[in-house]
Amino acid sequence: MSRRADRLFQIVQILRTRRRVTAALLAERLEVSERTVYRDIRDLSLSGVPIQGEAGSGYRLMPGFDIPPLMFTAMEVEALIAAIGMLQTWSGDALANAAGSAQEKLLAVLPTDRRILAERNRILTPDFGKHPQTRRWFDIFHQAMRQRDEVWIGYENEQGEGSERVIHPLGLSFWGEVWVLVAWCELRQDYRCFRLDRCLAVTLTGNQFVERPDRSLEDFIRQQKARAKRDGEKQY
Repeated sequence: MSRRADRLFQIVQILRTRRRVTAALLAERLEVSERTVYRDIRDLSLSGVPIQGEAGSGYRLMPGFDIPPLMFTAMEVEALIAAIGMLQTWSGDALANAAGSAQEKLLAVLPTDRRILAERNRILTPDFGKHPQTRRWFDIFHQAMRQRDEVWIGYENEQGEGSERVIHPLGLSFWGEVWVLVAWCELRQDYRCFRLDRCLAVTLTGNQFVERPDRSLEDFIRQQKARAKRDGEKQY
């Protein structure tokens, strides 16, 4: 019974975050059959939850519907506090400060037992200050991605060779202790990845770029998946 109640709650949460959701997507997220989803949707509707849609076309909540604030499980609290700690240690100052503010808000609304659990968190992310400049570069690239600003960088590769180039920052990826920037490189007219700890200088050019379908993070990821698939097939 508890498992079904949790599932019904999850369905409402998913419907709140999307315009229209298919039964297939709900079934995949909840790890149940589509028939179970249809039954749950029917029961939610009968209980007064205003769900629009039908099988085959997808479902959505009617505008204006809301439910009481969700309650985090003990594991969810631990996961959130750990994630916030990682951002505070490894990201730039701006995002770290935002993460700290979010943690304060989270602790303020948690019940006593969950708050004590959060404050006793034992998943630590110590900062040994190995790449202090990375935090500054992170902030610049993060801002540039949000505003679609071109960036000039001075960069040193693995062989110690230096170069200068103008790039379009598209995404940041964390690999252990290293942040890697995915960007469109004007010099190479192709995607390139740059380690933040190898950047020697980073400056906004004052120009903006237009993110095109063939110069986007989504296209880069698609190409990487296709390349990985081809490489995998060559091994057999």
